[in-house]
Amino acid sequence: MSNVQKPKGPIKAVIFDMDGLLLDTEGIYTEVTNTIANWHGKTFDWAVKQHSIGRGSQDFAEYVISALELPMSPEEFLTVRQPMLDERFPHAQPMHGAEALVRHLAKHNIPIAVGTSSSLHYFHAKTSNHRSWFELFKHVVTADHKDVKAAKPAPDIFLTAARLLGVDPKECVVFEDSPFGVTAAKTAGMYAVAVPDSHMPVAQYAHADLMLGSLAEFALEDWGLPGYHA
Repeated sequence: MSNVQKPKGPIKAVIFDMDGLLLDTEGIYTEVTNTIANWHGKTFDWAVKQHSIGRGSQDFAEYVISALELPMSPEEFLTVRQPMLDERFPHAQPMHGAEALVRHLAKHNIPIAVGTSSSLHYFHAKTSNHRSWFELFKHVVTADHKDVKAAKPAPDIFLTAARLLGVDPKECVVFEDSPFGVTAAKTAGMYAVAVPDSHMPVAQYAHADLMLGSLAEFALEDWGLPGYHA
């Protein structure tokens, strides 16, 4: 992938999305959602999935039920889904370059936070086997945080993270894998670096400041951040 715009900075804080960006959980969501869809003779394929990435749980449930015409309410969908996700999330593996980048930024005392549309319950389930590096984040802002009124693409999650970090939004860079997340970051007045799933149409990330194939490709020095050899 190539740059959408020339990188800018300097940056004082970094905010990370989690699903599909730090941890490889998207496949778990796909498996579970497709299992539920199959119970009703439907298939949760890429045509539907590509428009669901980055949505909050309620929004996700409403979208999937509508798109697949499932005979259930969003509440029923979420209730059935929870134990299936709880069982699988602890096995989620880090995305390429994620742990190294987080540890590097923490080592150099760069304020970092997680800003996720996931709930706090699922955050703990997903990170249960990765606590050593997730504990390096100064703050974690989930969709059910008391100061978040709306999930992505609203900017609430990222604005709350910036406030907790004590950094002006315009001095923050956000890493995201979803178009909704990029929209949230730009609406918050932040820089947005997109690391999309390889199946996602590139055109959906035209509003990002930069696109990468993985977090390992991020050129820290271009953004006024200490490089790996600093």
